[in-house]
Amino acid sequence: MDLVTGASGFLGKHLLKLLVSQRVAVRALYCNTAPTDDVRNLPGVEWVQGDLLDVYDVEAMLTGIDRVYHCAATVSFDPKDREPMVHANKEGAANLVNGALLGGVSKLVHMSSVAAIGRSEDGGKLITEEEEWGEGRYATAYGMSKYLAEMEVWRGIGEGLDAVILNPGIILGPGAYGTAIGKMVQLVDSEFGFYGNGVKPWVDAADVAVAAIMLMDADVSGERFILSGGNHSFKEVFGLLAKYLGVKPPTTALRPWMGGIAWRTQFLLSKLTGARPRITRETVGAATEASRYDNSKLLKMFPDFSYRSLEETIGNMAQDYLRVKNVAAGAK
Repeated sequence: MDLVTGASGFLGKHLLKLLVSQRVAVRALYCNTAPTDDVRNLPGVEWVQGDLLDVYDVEAMLTGIDRVYHCAATVSFDPKDREPMVHANKEGAANLVNGALLGGVSKLVHMSSVAAIGRSEDGGKLITEEEEWGEGRYATAYGMSKYLAEMEVWRGIGEGLDAVILNPGIILGPGAYGTAIGKMVQLVDSEFGFYGNGVKPWVDAADVAVAAIMLMDADVSGERFILSGGNHSFKEVFGLLAKYLGVKPPTTALRPWMGGIAWRTQFLLSKLTGARPRITRETVGAATEASRYDNSKLLKMFPDFSYRSLEETIGNMAQDYLRVKNVAAGAK
């Protein structure tokens, strides 16, 4: 039996559905977010609630498990979440690795992020899996938490655990509406006039799920792989979203000074009202920074694999977003 952590989350659900389509028996772990109707009754799936920070829960969830896909993670760019997020992502990975070593798990696929890989300060360098993470000006607390989680997996590999690390770019796809990507779609749908002039690697959630299973089944361990369908600007992504949502695309580049005013204003408002800021220093930095990643390592290992085009991914995501939006509007 396979274990999928974070199975009720955006990426976890894509992976879970693909495993079920391949008739794999799965134990699906969730913590605070209960499974939704589209995955709650999938055949061959045993849903369990547990906390990766509780070693007794980890021992129970790994009982009878042969392989593990670790997708669970806390994601936030709110400064208030920095310490609990770093703690949760690092210690959760540590507990899972320890449990896998003790429980005789045959292999672990760890879902990390390109945020855990070092970056080029000028944006001109094509970043590979060999780049070391560092606390530069573009480093985020989320990136630190994923880097520290990776270190726990590398420790496990050193202690005899077969494991592979995946470093996806920004993940897109249907169902991302409770995430930062969902907020981005809503922003474009509202005809927000600005776009960040940064460049990032983007990847379809369905492609990440396929790659995770391919690497689980492959005779490979002690490696990390960047997952990216390509490096694209926010202007291009926002433009395609606007096209498929049927709204006006943003036309004004967000200058650094504009972003500085925006995040500082949001910071002050959050202090006064207690509400979470919609824009933070880290999100502004991400939107204006150019980071280009090399996706060739996975493609060389699996020459028959290919990524979906950005336009196909965004078209599918926008269609599903509009469907959900119309259903919600009809229910009011």
